[in-house]
Amino acid sequence: MGTFFYMLLAFLVGVLVGWFIWGRLRGELDSLRGDMDRTRSERDRLRADADRLTGELDVCRGARADLERQLAEAQGAKTGATKAAVPAPSALMSTSAPAKTSTAKTAPAKSTPAKTAPKKPAAAKAAAAPTASASKAAASKTSATANKAAPAAKKVTAGKATAPAGKSDSLRRLIGIGPVNERKLHGLGVRTYAQIAAWTAADIKRIEDVLQFDGRIERERWIEQAKLLAAGDEKEFARRFPTAGTASNT
Repeated sequence: MGTFFYMLLAFLVGVLVGWFIWGRLRGELDSLRGDMDRTRSERDRLRADADRLTGELDVCRGARADLERQLAEAQGAKTGATKAAVPAPSALMSTSAPAKTSTAKTAPAKSTPAKTAPKKPAAAKAAAAPTASASKAAASKTSATANKAAPAAKKVTAGKATAPAGKSDSLRRLIGIGPVNERKLHGLGVRTYAQIAAWTAADIKRIEDVLQFDGRIERERWIEQAKLLAAGDEKEFARRFPTAGTASNT
């Protein structure tokens, strides 16, 4: 009887220990399954982010190619216009000067010398008069041509002097502007902090439509940053935006 009791007690203890061990193993198994599910969801999210970034990279490459093509066309058109405009006055002066000189040289050849000796002074005066008048006419024509060429040269010089829009600022100092966004802004004609500081609500909407942003300019406070940099307040800029770089954000 005592042996049977001890065997029954040992059986119950074994059942309790086995149940305890099985419960712990089952809990760990459920935990591992949960970790696996989270890992799969994280993997799917990373794949979606990679696909989105790939799409944005393709868009940026297309925009860069368009901007480079437009820049090349603009430079080609500017070079062609400059070459066509600058040589015109010099060519005009070079072609007109020999003609006037030949007129001045051939004018004295038409005068005939006097037959008698006493009339030589009069003939010399008569020959000198057409020569002087031809020289004066040639000089007046040359000065008129030079006066016509001078305004053209002044226009060309003035055009070259006013063509540059001023020194460009490093837009990459602003938080949120990297190399790609800087090139896009340059393509839109935005090159200084003062331009960004003067943006209106309509300007912000237009820029965000082109750059495919959605409220990013206001979130990253581009205009506030640009106002401080345009005013040269580097200390206040560093205090408000400590994460911004001193030269660029890259």
